[in-house]
Amino acid sequence: MATLSIPTPGTAAPRVLKSRAAGKLLLLALLTAVLLPLLNHWGNGSWPHALTVHLDKPLTTASDWVIDNRDSHPLFLYFFGYVSNAVIWAVRAVYLTLLAAGWAGVTAFAALLAWRVAGVRLAAGTAVAFLACGALGMWVPTMQTLALMVVAVLASVVVGAFLGLGAGLSDRLDRALRPVLDTMQVLPAFAYLLPVVLVFGIGVPAAVLATVVYAAPPMARLTALGLRGADPEVLEAVESLGATRRQRLLTARVPLARKELLLGLNQTIMMALSMAVIAAVIGAGGLGDRVYQALASVDVGAALAAGIPIVLLAVVLDRVTAAAGDGTTRPRTIGWPYALAVTVAVALATRLLGAPDWPAGWTLGIAEPVNRAVDWMTAHLYSGVPVVGGTADWAGHFTTWVLDPVRDGLQWLPWWSVLLVVAALAWLIGTWRTALTAVLAMAAIGVLGVWEPSLDTLSQVLAAVAVTLVLGFATGIAAARSDRVERALRPVLDVFQTMPQFVYLIPVVALFGVGRAPAVAAAVVYALPAVVRITAQGLRQVDQAALESARSLGATGRQQLWQVQLPLARRALLLAVNQGVVLVLAVVIIGGLVGGGALGYDVAFGLAQGDLATGLVAGAAIVCLGLMLDRVTQPTERRAKKGA
Repeated sequence: MATLSIPTPGTAAPRVLKSRAAGKLLLLALLTAVLLPLLNHWGNGSWPHALTVHLDKPLTTASDWVIDNRDSHPLFLYFFGYVSNAVIWAVRAVYLTLLAAGWAGVTAFAALLAWRVAGVRLAAGTAVAFLACGALGMWVPTMQTLALMVVAVLASVVVGAFLGLGAGLSDRLDRALRPVLDTMQVLPAFAYLLPVVLVFGIGVPAAVLATVVYAAPPMARLTALGLRGADPEVLEAVESLGATRRQRLLTARVPLARKELLLGLNQTIMMALSMAVIAAVIGAGGLGDRVYQALASVDVGAALAAGIPIVLLAVVLDRVTAAAGDGTTRPRTIGWPYALAVTVAVALATRLLGAPDWPAGWTLGIAEPVNRAVDWMTAHLYSGVPVVGGTADWAGHFTTWVLDPVRDGLQWLPWWSVLLVVAALAWLIGTWRTALTAVLAMAAIGVLGVWEPSLDTLSQVLAAVAVTLVLGFATGIAAARSDRVERALRPVLDVFQTMPQFVYLIPVVALFGVGRAPAVAAAVVYALPAVVRITAQGLRQVDQAALESARSLGATGRQQLWQVQLPLARRALLLAVNQGVVLVLAVVIIGGLVGGGALGYDVAFGLAQGDLATGLVAGAAIVCLGLMLDRVTQPTERRAKKGA
């Protein structure tokens, strides 16, 4: 069959990229030939001991100093102590307000807020979501999580907006903040907990502050992006009218950046809710605590009863903030004063009727039937299934045939060959600066003395990413080529994308037991929605003129896909790979709680034992691993030369 050739404006680009890649590979081969004798001097095994820096002693000393002075030093008494008290006071005030409003008042206010922002349909969905939280017997834990969320999101928005404001108005501050925000976004949520607990101890203040650190970066990034992307003509017109710098900011830049600001709020809320659940490990309480207790006892029913309200909250908050930021003009609905008046009236009415708390008779217990279903699945699917085997057999085979060989192969490779492979991959799709950053990040792992556990984690990430990309690309292609498939997948992807990372561990442990395979399975399920969405969107945005040209030349559907759509959607596919890697790494680390081992276990062990050295070194290695994977999988934009 003849190869289809579609003339498009960018046909020269692949040839240029291929020639650049060939030149880079040739130069890298020459450098390797020159450096190989020197590298062999350092040995062919794991990372040389002479190049390792041991941080155990200084970190242990710092940890002991913090513990010894936490109750007496002025820094803790007059700064961290006041911060802790302010957080406790704020969360308690919001929680008591929610309890005073009662289930009817909170539901009414949430529905009216959604009606005000997005219309009647979302208002009805919001009311149903809050009523479902009560029906599942999770009203009080939901209010605890919501109170923590309100305080954490407000603090994250304030911190992120101020940082974004500075980065949006100052190039120097933008350059200084960029690596900090990169590090904060790459570091998995679980690694934030240890240093915060060391300073604030177990409890709500540590949970809120860890959430703020985790959720503030997207607000800062999108605020800076919105301010920098303001229309120059509008700014010039405002300046010509004699407006001061402050007036230009408040009357032009901020209004023009409204969409980015609301998108930042949306992302901050999603990340804060995810972190609020993980923070249950350090005493956050609420729904996350119920999920964490269920994880400890492998109680799938209890975990699902607490996980459903988390998903409902995430979906409602996502839809409301997304509707507020889409810029659509809607008919005038109820005003804020009337909404507050209705909320107060409903709350007072339920209190006068003596029913401010959720009625016990309206509770639907799903834990027992869910556990019976899980027991049946475990009995019939866990092992002994004819021909195909059970889920435990699959997990064992996957570990034996995939995870173990990949891990052993990576650990068998000489350390310098790993660095050369990283340099080659990063250089092929980026610049020499990208390759240098990736190599330095990988070398820092060896310097920290955690080379082998990091390669163990890397093997799990690579295996999970491979499975995720196979499933994600296939599903994304199907969704891009069929509107019916896309409509069917949309609610499923919405649920999976809004569900916090912690919740995924429960069903995989029930089906696959404990070990590295369940951690990989949870990572695949968590990362799959993003890969599917980005793939489908990239394929749907391919230039229709190119597809029409292909059809006019008699191309089959398969030829259109392989020779037109996939090449033209290359950037979207690389972005899908990048996002899949980052999301997989986040869950593989949490998989240390269910036998994933490696760096995830070190972080969990450091948190459980208060071992700052083990936990922080593992956290730093995770940052380096994430930075390396990000640079290797994300192409670098090159500035176009003049006249090109």
